[in-house]
Amino acid sequence: MAATAAALIVAAGRGTRLSDPGHPQPKQYRRIAGLPVLSHTLNALGNHPRITHLLTVIHSDDRDLFEEAVSMTHSLASAKLAAPVPGGRTRQQSVHEGLKALASSGCDYVLIHDAARPFVSTGVIDRLLQKLERGAEGALAAVQVVDTLKKQTDTGMPLETIDRTGLWAAQTPQGFPLARITAAHARAAEAGKTDFTDDTGLAEWDGMTILLSEGDPANFKITTSADLARAEQQARHFSMQDTRAPHRPLADLADIRTGIGYDVHAFDDGDAVILGGVSIPHSRKLKGHSDADVVLHAITDATLGAIGDGDIGQHFPPSDPQWKGASSDRFQQDAMRRLAELGGRIAHIDVTVVCEEPKIGPHRDRIRTSIAAICAMPLSRVSVKATTSEKLGFTGRKEGIAALASVTVRLPLDATE
Repeated sequence: MAATAAALIVAAGRGTRLSDPGHPQPKQYRRIAGLPVLSHTLNALGNHPRITHLLTVIHSDDRDLFEEAVSMTHSLASAKLAAPVPGGRTRQQSVHEGLKALASSGCDYVLIHDAARPFVSTGVIDRLLQKLERGAEGALAAVQVVDTLKKQTDTGMPLETIDRTGLWAAQTPQGFPLARITAAHARAAEAGKTDFTDDTGLAEWDGMTILLSEGDPANFKITTSADLARAEQQARHFSMQDTRAPHRPLADLADIRTGIGYDVHAFDDGDAVILGGVSIPHSRKLKGHSDADVVLHAITDATLGAIGDGDIGQHFPPSDPQWKGASSDRFQQDAMRRLAELGGRIAHIDVTVVCEEPKIGPHRDRIRTSIAAICAMPLSRVSVKATTSEKLGFTGRKEGIAALASVTVRLPLDATE
């Protein structure tokens, strides 16, 4: 049986170097491409099939911000997410609290990651896990230093050039056997050693040998306002869906295709309809084998159509009992997986909902936000519109709801050749 891994996300910091009176929340809750930084980070880690548990250490004052970020995280990640753990006074103490909470997870390894690094790729994660599976006591994602380094011992003193040979800039995740690093943290706490700024430093103090693992320059930590601006640009110009490979710039995805999807469901007895992953109170529900989310069904068919890979009924037949009552975001996640296997990403989604009731306008922003989270894409690339059929046809008679979706995808030129 393959070893499993947990991801421990450190999100208890205050981020004082990114202070902004207009945005008082810590940096991990600031938004890039319409979503909190933490949502991007959880999505990136939660997409990895070997990561079976996600646990976040948060500040006790940030529970509402955390819950908001989770609500905007797609289901593949949120399904792996455990209840948050309150952090300690220092990063080291926060990590220790998280490790203790993971003791019952049954995972073999743990990847400790900064919440403010939202661009970690699956390639980085794969390489760390490979090191651990080959017997490493610890593995550190890092990038080789390429800039010339200068040192000034005191103001006004001459500069010294530092030999950069063999120098690496540490990143996260930092990976360890879960039991081993937990014991090391316990020993450090007992010894009163509380000044470690990262976990490999603590591990080295405890006698562990740490191996370097190739990181990714895109996996930078948001620390300053300039970093936040860079992250906004990177989130919009790099794929946040395909975490199995380093993020690809749009210029590499020159094959642009559009798929069209259409779906309809009749009303049935109930008290809410689900549209785009959002439950909307209503006097009736939509009838269907799954949760009858007509919006996500149309988006899924449009996504599959854009890559020429059948339709939702082919991959998730209503005759199969396992899909009875299933959440429809699972269908769209599968369509995105198929797209990602071709090296592609979704560039834009446009949905039109056709119904007399319920009114869509008051819920439009929530639906857009939900779709963006499910598809791990910027909110600005999701459009939701609504119209009536002027009381004509089945929608005009209030017998059901229809949805039309257009999904634009970008693929490498050789994706299907």
